[in-house]
Amino acid sequence: MSAAPDVTPGGAAPSRASWMPGATMLALNILAVLLGLGAWALVTAEGVVGLPGPGAVLSAAITLARNGQLLSDALASLARVLTGFLLGVLVAIPVGFLMGWYKVARGLIEPYVQFFRTIPPLAVIPLAIVTMGIGETPKIFVIFLAAFLSSVVATFQGVVSVDRTLINAARVLGAKDATIFRRVVIPASTPFIMVGVRIGLGSSWATVVAAELIAAQSGLGFRMQQAQLYYDLPTIFVSLIAIGVLGLLMDRIIIAADRVLTAWQEKA
Repeated sequence: MSAAPDVTPGGAAPSRASWMPGATMLALNILAVLLGLGAWALVTAEGVVGLPGPGAVLSAAITLARNGQLLSDALASLARVLTGFLLGVLVAIPVGFLMGWYKVARGLIEPYVQFFRTIPPLAVIPLAIVTMGIGETPKIFVIFLAAFLSSVVATFQGVVSVDRTLINAARVLGAKDATIFRRVVIPASTPFIMVGVRIGLGSSWATVVAAELIAAQSGLGFRMQQAQLYYDLPTIFVSLIAIGVLGLLMDRIIIAADRVLTAWQEKA
């Protein structure tokens, strides 16, 4: 007779990810990276694809690091992303709460949000350059737009998805709207907000690279454009990997913040 499966107090079987030790997950991540590097080296060594191998990319990374280009480009792109991303999120969250909590505000704001959502931020780059010049302002603006649109929709969806039973129960207990909003709506909306923030971060990096490809004198996107002119594939790979690493680190920071802000929520 087989043993009964272990279940949580709610009756559901616990997810394997919930009990997997952090060290085990880290080991799996490292194994995945090593397997990926091995496959990359194998494919490029056999000449299946005309791409540089890990050794050539590492050599280019060392050269760019020694002459300071890699650090200066990474800092330039990171500064643009952080500025536009943080501005977009800081504006999107209150606007999303406003749209979700007040139907009048929703009716006035939602058409503009939905309209601009259908226009890719990359399509705004030429207009931004013409109207704002080729300095930092147009780059930060399009990053702001990308982060804003992702975060405002997620925040709005979080507010309208709050269980009405919780709100009604709070009202029965005598809570005012301000208390309900602070103690019920904001905590319940936080998981949605953090999802929007993560999506906005990815959109911000995609947008900054495109902006730097069009009009910039520094940054990882600019470096890729310059490398393209000379068919310098290792340098292009170095910039791509740098973008991925920076984006991954920022995403991990957001995940850590999400765990703190939504510690009350049961997760798989």
